[in-house]
Amino acid sequence: MINLELYPAIFHRKSMRKYKMEPLPKEYLKKITDFVDTIEPLDSGIEYEFVYLNDDSVKNLLPIKAPHYILMYSKKKGRYLLNAGYMMQQLDLFLSNSGIGSCWLGLAKPSKEVMPSNNGLEYVIMLAFGNCEKDIYRSKEEEFNRKPISEQTDMKEQWEILKPVRLAPSSSNTQPWYFSGTKDKIIVSREKLNMFKEPLYGKMNQIDIGIALCHLVLSLEHSGKKVNLDFTPVDVPNGNEFMASVVSKD
Repeated sequence: MINLELYPAIFHRKSMRKYKMEPLPKEYLKKITDFVDTIEPLDSGIEYEFVYLNDDSVKNLLPIKAPHYILMYSKKKGRYLLNAGYMMQQLDLFLSNSGIGSCWLGLAKPSKEVMPSNNGLEYVIMLAFGNCEKDIYRSKEEEFNRKPISEQTDMKEQWEILKPVRLAPSSSNTQPWYFSGTKDKIIVSREKLNMFKEPLYGKMNQIDIGIALCHLVLSLEHSGKKVNLDFTPVDVPNGNEFMASVVSKD
């Protein structure tokens, strides 16, 4: 079960790209590392590790500099990309709840001085975080630039459950997810990419689905449901590929 205290952050978080470069106080960093130890994995059978770096140890293609970065390393097997998105989004929401700005960095990687692998695990993705000059919160839902929910699902009876999922962040705001199925079994799929888009977004869109699954599980659990994930492939709408089924009951 994901920490339900993260749920309110869904509605006000935003990606921050400008940071004060002063390090966070040690007590703040201790709270973050303590929280990381409690993050719920999507697949407990996938080995992973979190690594903390400063700005000198990160190479980023975008002009985003932060005092702190947290990197996820993982065994490259099974649903490791979904797992990375699912776990890191819990941290993203925790940072927002704690008044700390953060931003997903899909175009960043550890510098050459940092090993590309760690204990046999491969680098997957990172978050930048730190204090910011500007307000880190959105004041209203309309500030989210997202597709209408009618373009993300054909399940009108589930719009309330899916509204928090609609607000999930994604690479270049691609929002690759689609939701179908029934009230008790929501099927999550992602848009199939053509040969030109797959090299650009194939990896990141799977991480995006992990982020969306995090929001979906939080939304269902917030409504009092018990949730299980099923990865047995089922039919999905044309133009999509199956990612997961989210099964819930009272």
